[in-house]
Amino acid sequence: MTNTTMLSFSMPQGACNAHLHIIDPRFPNDGKATEQIGTIETYKAIAAKLHLDRAVFVQAKTFGCDNTCLLDAIEKFGRKNSVGIAVVTNEVTDSELKRLDDGGVKGLRFSVWNPNNAVVSFEDCLPLSRRVYDFGWNMQLHMSAKQLAERAEIIRQIPSKVVIDHMGRMDPHLGINDPALPILFSLIDKGNVWVKISGPYLNTVTGYPWEDSDELARKIAVYAPERIVWGSDFPHVTEKVKPDETYLTNMIVRWIPDEKTRKLALVTNPEELYGFGK
Repeated sequence: MTNTTMLSFSMPQGACNAHLHIIDPRFPNDGKATEQIGTIETYKAIAAKLHLDRAVFVQAKTFGCDNTCLLDAIEKFGRKNSVGIAVVTNEVTDSELKRLDDGGVKGLRFSVWNPNNAVVSFEDCLPLSRRVYDFGWNMQLHMSAKQLAERAEIIRQIPSKVVIDHMGRMDPHLGINDPALPILFSLIDKGNVWVKISGPYLNTVTGYPWEDSDELARKIAVYAPERIVWGSDFPHVTEKVKPDETYLTNMIVRWIPDEKTRKLALVTNPEELYGFGK
């Protein structure tokens, strides 16, 4: 892969990487953390180089429902400039939810795209969204386009903000012609749904340099510029060959060529969604 060191655009002040994982094997895990390692120290150096001032740390599957590593990452990056998306089941106690809120958590993730390794059940999403509503948390959904279409009516009932991971995971063979895309747009129209423009290697048939992901990303950005955020997906646990961080960040210009919209995606929208600067 191309190794680049310079950004091709001017990163706005307060820019947010709204999707990444910190995986440190020093914390209790399922034994896979060593293979997937991406420490907060490594990420802080990347963020400094790319002028990514803010971060949204997403709980990695290797830690299950133990959010200790997540809370540590928030503390080390800085509570002012980072938040966390935790993973819990509906059996979690109210006191634990309060502890997570105090530690900088702003949402819960339901990664059910692959049912074989899902840590939580989507069935817990609606009841948990009601339990954490007063915290102002969002529900972050990593689902396939087919799952998204099947669960759309339940998603419409979620009272809190909703964030759809990785462009909704449309079938990359269909791209913008996936019948789930209009359903995604209808969810956005409800007013409480955001989409993460991220994961080009999860939305491709052709592979690197993932140019076939561009059309979908641009389509979503044009449709809902005030409902998109961007994330790098560090440390790229799905990829055997790790992508270059600068190259990934420069893809923002391919997806969002308009400077005004880039500022929405990188600064303004994350502020509204995650409460930065408040």
